[in-house]
Amino acid sequence: MDNEITDQKIKFAEFNLVDPLNRAIADLGFEYCTPIQAQSLVYTLEGHDVTGRAQTGTGKTAAFLISIINDLVSNPITEERYVAEPRALIIAPTRELVMQIASDAQNLSKYADLHVVTMVGGEDYQKQLRALDKRPVDIVVATPGRLIDFVQNDQVYLGMVEMMVIDEADRMLDMGFIPQVRSIVARTPAKECRQTLLFSATFTPEILELTKRWAMDPIMIEIEPTQVATDTIDQIVYLVTTEDKYKLLYNIISAEGADKVIVFNNRRDQVRKLADNLHRNGISCGLLSGEVAQNKRVHTLEAFREGKLQVLVATDVAGRGLHIDDVTHVVNYSLPEEAEDYVHRIGRTGRAGNVGTSISFACEEDSFLLPNIEEKLGMKLPCIHPAEQLLVEPPAFERASKFKAPAKAAGGSSGRGARPPRRH
Repeated sequence: MDNEITDQKIKFAEFNLVDPLNRAIADLGFEYCTPIQAQSLVYTLEGHDVTGRAQTGTGKTAAFLISIINDLVSNPITEERYVAEPRALIIAPTRELVMQIASDAQNLSKYADLHVVTMVGGEDYQKQLRALDKRPVDIVVATPGRLIDFVQNDQVYLGMVEMMVIDEADRMLDMGFIPQVRSIVARTPAKECRQTLLFSATFTPEILELTKRWAMDPIMIEIEPTQVATDTIDQIVYLVTTEDKYKLLYNIISAEGADKVIVFNNRRDQVRKLADNLHRNGISCGLLSGEVAQNKRVHTLEAFREGKLQVLVATDVAGRGLHIDDVTHVVNYSLPEEAEDYVHRIGRTGRAGNVGTSISFACEEDSFLLPNIEEKLGMKLPCIHPAEQLLVEPPAFERASKFKAPAKAAGGSSGRGARPPRRH
């Protein structure tokens, strides 16, 4: 794509957006578009289908939400509407990402009087149904599994969807959700009768095939991930033994300026142990992994966002799609096995124009993962040995354990209530 378009700073005011949307954008302090916003809004606001290659942290969520909200407000439905018939549908792979998109949608539509409903597994089914029943729904944001539940129970009707967004399509593919997404898409109007926006961090042949099937002559937009990964993030790799990793982590977190830190580890059990050790060392920290109950995850995220917690210890699945603007440090306690996950992890910092720091620990066992990461970034990473003061022994534990291994639940409840009757 022409660099001139990418480099030129475009203001939201240059787009002919509806007044309620302009007011919400001003409240959020947004003035200039990010590259993905500038390049996609030109087409999406005119009703074209778009397929975008962009990482999280590039502003793609706001790009598609602005298009949706602008369209819904510009084209109000005057005749009587039924409940449970959304006009816009957004599908995303993880609960955290759905909650984040919905939160952004609420912020951007606060003057537009739109009804936004989230549908995610692991939360009360009846509560989500009540939200759907409250009044005609404008935007549904959902994970594929929970949306299928609602569709199969005849509790949501997708035949009136005017705009559909499929976010993190590559992640859906990795997680095995594509058959469910296919089933959902089949219940929406034909692709000629809806606007389809699809976003993915990579354009694999499978993703391009899905795009062809689901979208009408989509305009392809690509944002280079290397820009996201390196421009506003200082990246360091510490060469460290496995035994010294915790000392190094504790001393980094205790240093001045480490105000809001996300620590990534590859395995749930390691994440829990790490969070527990930090807590026992007097650090205010939270835990984010697939085994933590959804309501707890939401509370933990809010506490971290509001600055009540200094450190968040997370796995990759839990860490995908977190939008927290003032994260000062990302620490890769263990290097990710996929280079793509490295880009996603460090993209949690250096957001919204702030400078962030990414620190990775490379021990004997996982330093062989570095070449793939460097190839993905298109640059060599500075590898150094930590200074002596960073390897000072942490103090003795001062608190009792907090993050115990969860007890195995008996039975297999799906977390939703009994099926309510059909309402149409």
